[in-house]
Amino acid sequence: MPTIITETDQGVATITLNRPERLNALDQDMAATLHASFIDVAADVDVRCVVVRGAGDGFMAGGDVGFFERSLNQLSSGDIEPLSEVFDGVHGTIRTIHRLPMPIIASVHGAVAGFGISLMAACDLAIAAEDALFNMAYCHIGASPDGGSTFALPRMIGLKRSMELALLGDRFDANQALSLGLINWVVPGGDLRAHTQQLAARLAAGPTKAFAKTRLLLNMSLNSDLDQQLDREQAAFLECAASDDFAEGVSAFLDKRRPKFRGR
Repeated sequence: MPTIITETDQGVATITLNRPERLNALDQDMAATLHASFIDVAADVDVRCVVVRGAGDGFMAGGDVGFFERSLNQLSSGDIEPLSEVFDGVHGTIRTIHRLPMPIIASVHGAVAGFGISLMAACDLAIAAEDALFNMAYCHIGASPDGGSTFALPRMIGLKRSMELALLGDRFDANQALSLGLINWVVPGGDLRAHTQQLAARLAAGPTKAFAKTRLLLNMSLNSDLDQQLDREQAAFLECAASDDFAEGVSAFLDKRRPKFRGR
């Protein structure tokens, strides 16, 4: 059974984490396959939006502790190869997500722990079912966070809150995640897929090139001064202004009709 399933329909690529018997916990194969899946999506010119979801009862319960246990002898002897392979996949995935030109939605339910939070935080938008339960979890196995969460969380929710989540490892629910700013929406569990599809379709119909520039500007903003950001905004706008999507958007506005964006 594949650990990652990728399906594309009407410009939306859905990447499903597919180890439901392990709550989609991450092992070597899944880490490598997840990275490869995002690379494939990045190369597909027909993809205009990406959805990341989990099969079964949860989104992702973090790293596979069974895999960690099987690796203990190697790790205690200084052989870090098993974990190095996982990091190649995990951090390759996060780097690829940040470089994608299209919007990415995390659609989460059930357990969202460890790298599950890191993966969700790397996405542009997150929609959660009411049953979602979140936990940084790393401290409970004597580990520090990975997957870029120590980069993303202080920028999203502030340093003190990030310290609280990482150092205490307490579980929190979807409404708490919403109030923290970790997610955008909470919906009834039975409506999660429909709400996700509606949001993905809306983004897929949007100006993908402009979205790419917007994602890049926002992701770079916290490491830029005002002058740098203004220069980047000008350069990005001018590139958009030379695109077919910009011409269509202006024409549609003047014609009082809905634009039909097709660029990538």
